[in-house]
Amino acid sequence: MKAWIILLAAAALEIAWAFGLKYTEGFSRFWPSVLTIALMALSMYLLALAARTLPIGTAYAVWTGIGAAGTAVLGMLFLQEPATVARLVSIALIVSGVVGLKYFAT
Repeated sequence: MKAWIILLAAAALEIAWAFGLKYTEGFSRFWPSVLTIALMALSMYLLALAARTLPIGTAYAVWTGIGAAGTAVLGMLFLQEPATVARLVSIALIVSGVVGLKYFAT
């Protein structure tokens, strides 16, 4: 269970750094870039810790799935990205895949 909590923290940090990429403006802004790179490093470190226990395929798929879905949702909420039915269904499919990996792949 501890590995899953670590993996969820890694995924939350992935959402944060992916969202932060918008504010680095191509890594041309110093402090947003420093924060984004630090979040990237910490996210990867936690993913590596979780992968000590969890199968790497499961850990990586869950990490990227949560990151992708979370970043897409934040983009819709805060960056005025379109919230179309197709996007929402696609996010739901990603989330269902993550749930499936949690309950059936380990």
